Amino acid sequence: MEASPLGLDVIQERIPHRAPFLFVDLILAEDETTITTEWTPGSDAEFFRGHYPGNPIVPGVLLMEFVFQSAALWFAGRAADGDADLEGTIPVLTRVGGGRFKRMTSPEESVRAELTLTDSLGPARFMKARVKNADGALVMSCDFAVAAAPKPAPSND
Repeated sequence: MEASPLGLDVIQERIPHRAPFLFVDLILAEDETTITTEWTPGSDAEFFRGHYPGNPIVPGVLLMEFVFQSAALWFAGRAADGDADLEGTIPVLTRVGGGRFKRMTSPEESVRAELTLTDSLGPARFMKARVKNADGALVMSCDFAVAAAPKPAPSND
């Protein structure tokens, strides 16, 4: 039986990102080595006003941020499930490589990020990401590394 998608409440429990800089709408599936997430950029998103006016497209850097937020969600899920290397840490992006952009993404077009753990070394995790559109066509891909950093003390602000 397929699990129900996890929504905004779980996403906001796991990572500190909030609107307008939260680019994950749903966690569709996850396990010890993978996570699949979804994002549908709303046509009212502020970045569309200036990114190709009259023919808005999602900036590639925001597609990558969607991937990295998805990785942070996976990381937090593993820490919550008792991964001793990750408990009490936050994920910090340490390397990005092999970024390829194959298709443009428009407002209201859903994209799915499929991330796979390819290796680990202590608290470092190496991952591969593929972002696809609703038709299953590849939009972008990259590989990257995330390392565990100690969580900072809560701010008194």
